[in-house]
This record gives sequence, structure tokens and C-alpha cells, in this order.
Amino acid sequence: MGGVTSSIAAKFAFFPPHPPSYTVVAAAEGGGFSDPAPAPPRLAIPEVPSKDNVDVLKLRTRRGNEIVALYVKYHRPTCTMLYSHGNAADLGQMFELFVELSNRLRLNVMGYDYSGYGQSTGKPTECNTYADIDAAYKCLKEQYGVEDEQLILYGQSVGSGPTLDLASRIAELRGVILHSPILSGLRVLYPVKRTYWFDIYKNIDKVGAVKCPVLVIHGTADEVVDVSHGKQLWELCKTIGKSKATANGSKKDTVESDNQGKASKESESGTSVTSELSTEIPEVSRNSLDSRLEKSKKPDKPEKSRMSTDHVDRFRRRKGLVW
Repeated sequence: MGGVTSSIAAKFAFFPPHPPSYTVVAAAEGGGFSDPAPAPPRLAIPEVPSKDNVDVLKLRTRRGNEIVALYVKYHRPTCTMLYSHGNAADLGQMFELFVELSNRLRLNVMGYDYSGYGQSTGKPTECNTYADIDAAYKCLKEQYGVEDEQLILYGQSVGSGPTLDLASRIAELRGVILHSPILSGLRVLYPVKRTYWFDIYKNIDKVGAVKCPVLVIHGTADEVVDVSHGKQLWELCKTIGKSKATANGSKKDTVESDNQGKASKESESGTSVTSELSTEIPEVSRNSLDSRLEKSKKPDKPEKSRMSTDHVDRFRRRKGLVW
């Protein structure tokens, strides 16, 4: 029964691009026959030139799949980011963003494709994504010598699932960034008030175990994952911080939280709302989390209804913008 429900949930959660936007070449082109060792795999992406500071890797996960990862190196990095991308995307589409993040933020960036995405083998499932991010994390530790104190985990949309799963198990991370995160898979489709056993990506049950600073970014006009997901996840973070939300706006408007307690900058439109948590959220049972959040909501601002499964199909027919 559990395998059946997980398979149904996976059909709503994962939409890998077909065909993949890139290929992996097993050996470097132009190598001579006298090379002492074969060259590592090289990523070939249409219209994207190869770069000397980008490593292309194939990593074996504990579940037996082989995933593809990119490691973008900065010459004088301040830290390293492990990026878990959103749905309906693969490394070929994320390549330019990784390079830009590395240059702009002056850090190393590792991105990886989930099992069944791009040129990664296997099928996309919740358990496989947990094994995928563990393999990427292990590579950063063993091959590149990255310390936990210098590692930032970035999870976008469905990528918030593996990101929070790993973050809940590591005590000394530099930070966690959640971009349009989900409370859980089922809560994207329907506003349930408890966690069911067949639900996937139960972020609502894991975010409280994260001990490092957390930044939440969520569009106030997000039509796929309602902004209430990001707000409620931030409310469940243990550390004290401040939040900023734009009153109205498009997909680009965001809700940001900085659990280090730094003052938030005012938004460009000047319609920001700032609030500060005065006490640390106590430990409570998982079954009471939703009821507590419900009581904290303002009565004049009812929660938006979640999209139905019919809406999922409508978004699939558009630009692939599915969580």
C-alpha cells in the first residue's frame, strides 16, 4: 500500500524534462593516445561553452543510482553552496545560474540532478532524492574538503525536501536557504491539518530540527506553492529572527526571513511589513503544529485554497512550472 501511494505522489511531484537538455561525454575531446589516464566526464550543453573552473561528476548513491553533478569553483571562495533545484529542470538549464551565483556571491556552487533527471539514472522518488543529496554532500566533504561550517544548503521548491532532510541531520551548517518551499507534498494540493503517513517531503516536521540560520524566500503571488507555506515554515524555525513581506506583487515579490536577527532592508516599493518573534518556539508534538499555526493566523485574512489535481495538469501544459 505504501509503495502505491508513494508512486501516485511521485507522479504529482516530479516532472523531469524530456528529453534532457544536456549530455555527458565520457572522455575529453582531442586527447592523445599517450594520455596517462582517461579524462573525467565532461558535460556538453548546447550553446554553453565549456569552462575550466567547472567539474562534471558522476556520483554513486547509496540506493545504487548514478547521478550527475556540477561543481563550479571560485578562485577565492568565501563558502560553498549545495543547490537542490526545483521541478521540471535539470543541470543543463541550471548551468548558467550556477556560474552566475558563483561569480556574484564569490562562492563555490555544487548542483546535482535527482535520480531520473537529466543524465542521472534511476527514477525520481522521495527516498532517492534523499540519497542523491547525501551523495553530493559526501563528495563535497571527501573530494573537496568542505567543512560543515562553510556549507550553505539551498533548496528550491521541491528541492526544499532533500535540503531540509539533510539540514535536520547536520548541526553546524553555515546556513539554509529555502526558495518557495513546501510544507509537504500533500499540502500543496489540499490544506490538510495533519501529517498523513503517505505524504511526501514532510518539511513541516523537519524544519524545527534545523539549528543554523534559515533564510526563506517566497513570492507573494506564487500560483503553484502558496506563500503561506514559506511563512509557516519560517514560524516553525527555532531561532529568533525578523521577516519582511511585500503587501502585493508578482512572482518576483518575496517573503524573506533572516534567523540571525539582522534588520531587513525595505523593499523597493516601500510596502514592507516587518515583524519580530519575541520568544523561541517550544518543542511540541507534530500533530499539534498545524493547529498552532491556524490559531496564529489573522481572522480577517483567510487562507487561500490549494490547487486541485486538475490545476496540476493545467500547469504541466504551461511552462512546466510545477513544484
